[in-house]
Amino acid sequence: MASPPQTPQTPTDNPAATRSRASITARTLRTDRWWVPPLLTTLGLAAFVIYATVRSFMRTGYYDAEQHYLTPFYSPCLSDSCVAGSAHFGTPIGELPGFIPLAFLSLPFLLGFRLTCYYYRKAYYRSIWFSPPACAVAEPHAKYTGETRLPLIVQNAHRYFFYAAFVIALINTYDAILAFGGENGVGFGLGNVVLLVNVVLLWAYTLSCHSCRHVTGGRMKHFSKNPVRYWIWTQVSRLNVRHMQFAWITLATLALTDLYVWLVSTDVITDLRFIN
Repeated sequence: MASPPQTPQTPTDNPAATRSRASITARTLRTDRWWVPPLLTTLGLAAFVIYATVRSFMRTGYYDAEQHYLTPFYSPCLSDSCVAGSAHFGTPIGELPGFIPLAFLSLPFLLGFRLTCYYYRKAYYRSIWFSPPACAVAEPHAKYTGETRLPLIVQNAHRYFFYAAFVIALINTYDAILAFGGENGVGFGLGNVVLLVNVVLLWAYTLSCHSCRHVTGGRMKHFSKNPVRYWIWTQVSRLNVRHMQFAWITLATLALTDLYVWLVSTDVITDLRFIN
């Protein structure tokens, strides 16, 4: 006599099947080059940090007096150490020693804004902190405390760094506008295009910030009762989906803008003029 058909067992039907997890000693079973993205991220961030650090302390080639080009790495310049014409807001601060950057008031806030940015957190957590370095790859840390202790608890100050970055973006915009009036009067050159493109992209990165999205639309219970804020929130949300791209693009444009001003101000190249 044939035995009745057996019902397939699920893991929950067999307690022995759920007693322990699989013992895998390998760091990962992935066979692809999972380490390439973290490596490229590390190299990209390191290249910008090294370049920006060196340029911030050089104190040369940051202002072109003829065309009034000022690099963002030295804005605002508020010290008596600034070369003539580069201090667009006066010099309320005396001479600074060489170990202090001339833009010491803005650089710490910009650094804080970038370091606490939601995208950059993901970037350096994976590539430098290895938390984790990639999907299905074990991290080397024995425990996880999140952003509840020093130094990572500082990440919670991101919204305040956003306010500072917003003000600095306004200052960079003012610098770009002043650059349209050089020693020869109102004019327009390639340097103006470089400064203007950099400012536009900096605004795109700043306004696409998650904190900006919360400022414009957070805590609203009825969009219909706040049509202006709702419209602003929708525009910011459109930028927000490109926040990662803007984060990388602005690193490149900042370095290229500084490099262009450096080369023009030291007479290595001549600024291409379209008008005057």
